[in-house]
Amino acid sequence: MQEIIEGDLYNYPKYYDLVFSSDWKAEHEFFLACFEKHAKCKVQRIFEPACGTGRLLIKLAQSGFAVAGNDLNPHAIDFCNDRLERFGFPRSAVIGDMSDFKVRKKSEAAFNTINSFRHLPSEAAAESHLRCMAKGLKKGGLYLLGLHLSPTVGKPTETESWSARRGHLVVNTHMWMIDRNKRKRNERLGIHFDIYTPTRQFRIIDTMDYRTYTSKQMRQLLSRVPELEIAETYDFMYELDHPVKITAETEDVVYVLRKK
Repeated sequence: MQEIIEGDLYNYPKYYDLVFSSDWKAEHEFFLACFEKHAKCKVQRIFEPACGTGRLLIKLAQSGFAVAGNDLNPHAIDFCNDRLERFGFPRSAVIGDMSDFKVRKKSEAAFNTINSFRHLPSEAAAESHLRCMAKGLKKGGLYLLGLHLSPTVGKPTETESWSARRGHLVVNTHMWMIDRNKRKRNERLGIHFDIYTPTRQFRIIDTMDYRTYTSKQMRQLLSRVPELEIAETYDFMYELDHPVKITAETEDVVYVLRKK
């Protein structure tokens, strides 16, 4: 009988990091290209709200950037800082709420690209987050915000599965829709990690709540924080030569927001 653990996936940073680090190279290269093309200042310092395990912060630090981040989960912050320190970088991630924070030093770039933004439960929290981000960026700096929109035309994606491997550790991930409440603008997703090591096989099960955004609702939210202008929009293919136009069918989008 398979061992099953019901718990917060963020409390298992080793597995979480592997699951969401598999595409780091494409994101990393996209970030560098965006900094070059869209920033109106030289990018030297980068901030990640809801940084979790710092899966990309470590790569950016190794590329010569000064990095910092915040997150509510202390296990993830410890994992992030331990890795930064192990590679000779400052322990620059702190416990903090991405809807209400101040940075120690303003950055020229920031990013949040795997739907963490949608954990913010209300419009007020989302707007507060964007205002904090605007205050934490230097003029001409970028905030790369990636999320899944709710299409108003066509059928939205209901399930997603992928695998990741690091040495002898393998994690198979499956996500599925449990409930979608359009009136409350909430999606509840189920997610499990099937974990395989040389000596153990087990499953961790969790649920996640995400606030929903149609393209119109996202546009209205961004309009309330005029300090951030939309410089360009892309999808999760991260192709700088192929920006996308957001339509009622759009699901995956990265907003390149620039501080005025």
